[in-house]
Amino acid sequence: MSAVTGKAWVFGDEVNSDVMAPGIYFKESMEVMASHCLEAIDPDFAPNVKPGDIVVAGRAFGVGSAREQAALSFAHMKVGAILAKSYARIFYRNMLNFGVPALIFPEADEINAKDEITVDAIAGTIENKTTGKNYSVSPIPEHLMEMISLGGLMPYLKKKIDAGELKTGAMPT
Repeated sequence: MSAVTGKAWVFGDEVNSDVMAPGIYFKESMEVMASHCLEAIDPDFAPNVKPGDIVVAGRAFGVGSAREQAALSFAHMKVGAILAKSYARIFYRNMLNFGVPALIFPEADEINAKDEITVDAIAGTIENKTTGKNYSVSPIPEHLMEMISLGGLMPYLKKKIDAGELKTGAMPT
């Protein structure tokens, strides 16, 4: 999986992980948690986002609590990619660990809600099919895209262990 095409959902700066995964739903299933993702700032997002859609945001996307449920919500909804000017560090790593490509996209302000976007994370290209504009970003390395395409870190490690490429057991002393 390298390229994905979807509708753009556009958000601003400093979107907090607390609105991506509201604490009131922590005891619920991931399906329930994801159904409330971003409802405080866009009540239409969770009910209407489609697999492959692209989230575009400003600075410090995912700032706030280090909630892995925030990244899991996007993975559960099968968001195709996240494009943001910058990310909160733990949120960024969680996105990759749960199988959602996250790219740094300085030109995020040039994307409008509902634009049709194609993202090729390995090539580091973004095409706005609505406006015809193309962008280059730092790509995600192929080994990380392999992990993402398998659904994240845990499925990737399981595959490596099953193939005998990683050994399990006690850590050496």
